[in-house]
Formats: sequence, structure tokens, C-alpha cells
Amino acid sequence: MKKVLVIGSTVADIVINIDKLPTTMEDVHVHSQTFSLGGCAYNVSSMVRNFGVPCTLFSPVGTGIYADFVRKELALQGLSSPIPPVDMDNGCCFCFVEQSGERTFICHHGAEYFFYDEWFDLLDIKEYEYVYVCGLEIEETTGDTVLGFLERSGLKIVFGPGPRIDKIPAGKMNRLFALHPIVHLNEDEVCRFTGCEDIENAASQLFAQTGNTVIVTNGANGSYYYDDSGLHHVPGVPAEKIVDTIGAGDGHCGAVLAGLACGRGLQEALGAANAAAALVVSTKGATLKSHEFLLEKLAAN
Repeated sequence: MKKVLVIGSTVADIVINIDKLPTTMEDVHVHSQTFSLGGCAYNVSSMVRNFGVPCTLFSPVGTGIYADFVRKELALQGLSSPIPPVDMDNGCCFCFVEQSGERTFICHHGAEYFFYDEWFDLLDIKEYEYVYVCGLEIEETTGDTVLGFLERSGLKIVFGPGPRIDKIPAGKMNRLFALHPIVHLNEDEVCRFTGCEDIENAASQLFAQTGNTVIVTNGANGSYYYDDSGLHHVPGVPAEKIVDTIGAGDGHCGAVLAGLACGRGLQEALGAANAAAALVVSTKGATLKSHEFLLEKLAAN
């Protein structure tokens, strides 16, 4: 089995639990505040590793208190990025979690979102088959650098742009779509981007642009994938409870990547991904802590 390459950010998530988001000039009390590792790339790579699939987290780490936290937490997990230390402050992400479990992000971008050509020379492309990339890294000023690597790499791309999909400049999006990525989005994101009101038409329109499978998550209802034979539904797995939804989409995408890397079909890969995402929303934070815990729960389902 070849390794999965995950390109993107690892950040310090500051998770703030509140009853509800305040309106302008309103005061609210915080129930709890915690620091944890986050960022789309880290969350995706964590789930890939939870499935026992080898993975390279290609993620810059800079300087400052947030970078120190990220580097320390990665080291505790035996992880490091091939990218050398960057002389630039890391940012962070403030994650406001309401009682419903829904999250709202306020992000400050730093070193973790910028990439340079010479870093990609550190990779041995022959070790990989699949590569994941997030929308934020493409949207940033060095997004052309990431696109250049993807264009010359020949790797199979899984693109998880998230809610920033309609913020990415059209020129960059056209370059990425020309590489025929598998696109992973939720219902709101794919409908907003295409202007369609339902998943089938939205996924069909996006498939026409990429020429490859479009995966759409749909909460407790499970997920869909659209390919050259049309739209297919994979039922969801009920969550025991909704603690917070941080990292649910990333975890789902990571589980799909792991399944594809293992040679599984989309129906099977999405079934496992639906179950994994249900576990993520049932636990606090963006990632699951135990590989064994994940496999035990998947076996039960």
C-alpha cells in the first residue's frame, strides 16, 4: 500500500463552548475553553492514520506560542512534517461551539497556510498514489505553488475545499478542476457553489466540470456520490450524541481517502466514513484519540 500525502494546515484550535453566539454588543459567558490540534490537513491525516494507512502530513510550522503548541503536540504523537521550520508566526482558529454542537470558526492565518516550491522537492512522489488538498491553501497567495506541484505530480487528488469553495479565484479553480480531482463537499457547499437547489443536480453540474466523482455529505442522512452512472446514496450511521461538529467533514474525507488507498470501492469507503464521522461528532474536538476505538466501533456497526 502506498502512502497518502496530505497537504495543508495544522493549527492550534481554541475551542470555546457557549450557549449561543452573541449578537453585536451582547455579553455571553464561556462554559469552557480548551486548546487542541486542528486544521483541515491535520484532521484528515489523523483519520487516515486511524485506519492504519501510512500518511505524510505536509504541513508548515512556524514560530510563536501557537507554533510551539503545534510542534509539541505533534511530537507527542510521534509526528513531524518534512517541511523545515518557517520563520513566520503561526496563526490559530477560534472555534465557538454552541449547545446544539454546531461550530463557528474565526481564523487568523499564519505560516501554516503558505507553501514554497523547494519544499515539494523533499517528497519522493513514487511513495504516494493519493494526495489531499484543502481549499484554504489554494485560496492563499501561494496557492499557485501548490497547484504547480499537483499539476506535475500525477497523483490522484482528493479536494476538500469546504465552505471556502466559492471564495477561490476562478483561475485557480479551473486549473484544479482540469486535474480531475475527486471533490468532497457537504450539501450546503455544493448547492451554494453550483447554484442548484438539490444534491443530484448540484453534484451532476460539478461532475461535468471535473470529470470525476463528487462526494456530498448530508449529516445524519449519510452521504452521496455522483459518478458516470449517476447519483448513489450511502446511508448514515446514527451518532450516539452530538457533542460538537468540529472536524466531522475532515474526518469523513480522511476515512474516504483511507478506503481508496486500501483499494476499497466508494460504497464501502463511504459506509466506513459515515460511521467514522458519527464518532467524531460524538466526541469533543476534531479527531478521535484511538485507532483501536475506531475499529471497535466500526466493527459494531
